[in-house]
This record gives sequence, structure tokens and C-alpha cells, in this order.
Amino acid sequence: MPEPAVTPELQFQVEQFYYCEARLLDGRQYRTWLSSCSEEVRYVMPARGNPQVDNTMRGQEEMISIDRELEGVESGGAPYREESYLHLSMRVDRAFKPNSWSENPPARTRRIIGNVEIVEVSESRLSALSNFHLYYARPSSESFLYSGQRRDVLLREGDGFKLASREIVMDLANIEYPTLGLFF
Repeated sequence: MPEPAVTPELQFQVEQFYYCEARLLDGRQYRTWLSSCSEEVRYVMPARGNPQVDNTMRGQEEMISIDRELEGVESGGAPYREESYLHLSMRVDRAFKPNSWSENPPARTRRIIGNVEIVEVSESRLSALSNFHLYYARPSSESFLYSGQRRDVLLREGDGFKLASREIVMDLANIEYPTLGLFF
């Protein structure tokens, strides 16, 4: 059976899913956002090293591949984040606790999602890439701009989608941000 094609309608639906997700997160509607995640979700942010170029691979794209820079559990490294639905739900619940001092008052965020590309489609799921900018501002503090790529697997559910997995590839070379504990 041939795989379903990427249609303009499917592209529109996926983009709308991402735009709605950004609106929910920027509006601090974390519980509603969490309901768009599968209970089997895997939410990962690998650390990103700065390896030297392997000159034995000269002329091959793998020589300078971004994937060579990523450090996760599979590569023997330590990711910045590796979370399940349980971890995400605990983080969401923590946002509503009165003793959540690190977010009192809450930060102001604005997510811009773009370059949405559907790279694989099947009857029940699809893989998509998207880029993001996340503006982060705190009262009486410096503001920051986060950027990176998200590599997602979305499950089809009714007329919509659920997030099955997300890998966040940050564009940072050095950690100079106040937190990586945001939902990207």
C-alpha cells in the first residue's frame, strides 16, 4: 500500500496544530497543551557538543552533520532534557503551585514557528520538522531569544494530532540562558 502524500490540506492542518500549540504555551495554558501530548510522549533535548571536523570524511555531508554534535542517552552522553508524559505533567503541575518561586512572576514568552516540513507520512502518524524562535522576558531581568529545530512525530487522532515525540535541537554553542526548562 503506498504511503499517503503530503497534501496542501495536511500541511495546513499540521501548521495549525503548531500555531495552536504556540498560542497555548505563550498563554500559559499548560494543562490544555499537555492534553495535546500522547501519554507515551518522549520529549528530548540533546546536549549539543562542538566536535572537531572529521577530515577522514572529506567530501561527505556527514563530515559536518548536525547529528554528529548531538549528545543523548543513545550516544552515551547526557541530554539536557529527557522526559516522559509523567515528567511533563509534573512540570505543568509545578507551574500552578504557590511556592514555584522560579516563575513568580511568570516569564513572558512568544513563540514563532516556521519552516514546517512534513518529511514522512503514514496512515496513523507523521514526522515533521519545524524551526522556532522563542522570546523570553522576565520583569527586572535581561530578555533572551532561543532558537532551534524541533523534530516531531505526530499521531493522527480524529481530525487532529497528538505529540508522540519531540527532539529539540538548540542552536546554542554555549549555555548563556537563564533556563532550558521551557516547553519548546
